[in-house]
Amino acid sequence: MLQDGAGTGKYNLSEGGIIKKLLFIAVPIMGTQFIQMAYNLTDMFWLGRVGSSAVAASGAAGMYMWLSFGFILIARTGAEIGVAQSLGRGDKKAALVFAQNAFFLGAAAGVVFAACSILWRRPLIGFFRFKEAGVASDAVLYLLIVSFGMPFAFISNCIVGVFNGSGNSRLPFAINGIGLAVNVVLDPVFIFVLNMGVTGAAAATVIAQLVVGLLAMWGVLFYRGRPFEYFSLRIRPDKIIIKMILKWALPIGLESIFFCFLTMLTARVEISFGAHAAAVSRIGSQVESLSWLLGGGFGSAMVVFIGQNYGAGKWDRIARGVKISTMLMTVWGVLVAVFLWTLGGLVFSFMLPDPGLVRLGVIYLRILSFAQLPMNMEAVGAGAFKGTGRTIPPSLASVAANTVKPVLAYALSRTSLGLYGVWIAVSIIACIRGVWVCVWYFSTRRR
Repeated sequence: MLQDGAGTGKYNLSEGGIIKKLLFIAVPIMGTQFIQMAYNLTDMFWLGRVGSSAVAASGAAGMYMWLSFGFILIARTGAEIGVAQSLGRGDKKAALVFAQNAFFLGAAAGVVFAACSILWRRPLIGFFRFKEAGVASDAVLYLLIVSFGMPFAFISNCIVGVFNGSGNSRLPFAINGIGLAVNVVLDPVFIFVLNMGVTGAAAATVIAQLVVGLLAMWGVLFYRGRPFEYFSLRIRPDKIIIKMILKWALPIGLESIFFCFLTMLTARVEISFGAHAAAVSRIGSQVESLSWLLGGGFGSAMVVFIGQNYGAGKWDRIARGVKISTMLMTVWGVLVAVFLWTLGGLVFSFMLPDPGLVRLGVIYLRILSFAQLPMNMEAVGAGAFKGTGRTIPPSLASVAANTVKPVLAYALSRTSLGLYGVWIAVSIIACIRGVWVCVWYFSTRRR
């Protein structure tokens, strides 16, 4: 049974002012994405004081945490779309069934992914071909430790999708905020006070993920504003529902997995210039994520907003929501681009106090500043597609564009541009991807 208020009243996104409703769901989701960025920046801040090798080691292992997010997205997106569209139609029972089956998929995938990461940690890190043996061994140990927290990350993200789909994105924001606080407190203690270095950062991450996972479980089972009055963990999988979830979410998950793998190939080109290049890229991408994580958060809010209105058959409201979102994300993309160009170096120097690496970081952020507006437009177009259940177009555009990235990065790195050529390739592909998704959506939206 649905709890009072979940998908109704203030959580009903198919009624009321569009800007108010969009921001109501978007701001907590964007805040949650910001918290995720802060998690990574906290690790980078403290590991940067250990040295660039520590940053590079955590960055290599972090690639596999990113890879896991592709599998996480299958359950999370299935929960968001299934719950949102079901509530939009007023079908509360179907919403619960989608939520429980998505939870089953997420929990199972989390256990399998963690086991694979533990068993094959050495060949997985060996993929990057580090020249420095110490960096490779630290990365193997980091991956071993964080793998134990992966099942909790899968479970918590799936529950986040359930809450988002019901229109309540505030509790996930609060829960992730608590996890960030745990990470912020434990990082310096483990890294420096206990002198654990890279392994300390990994241990802090696992504990934070455990806290977030347990709080998310408490939220869906006992929180007064939970989406469903009864949410049983004894789930009997429904083949039809799981098939529907996979139909919606598998393209998105495969897109993320493929994108991560191609980025790993690009990272191999970067690492050929030394561990310092990987450290600069790792920190620079976290600073730059101020744009694409928050833009992606707004895109996730659009999935829920459009999903509920799609279920309710309110096409004009969907069109106005997309128009307003486009204007908001245009402003945000321009602001972030200006910030990266003018003040990115200041942020970089705070994270990694090495003048030579800071100079490289400034160049990285300025090159990537050109891609900020297109990436935010991609979030709008992709969110609009996904909210209606059309997940293949944005995934296809992303995969097709990103396939070119490692090839272009390798080609440009072999010119006089060197390392800069890798970053220019990343920026060019991001621009192509963003423009492609937006043009595709706006050219087909009348259908």
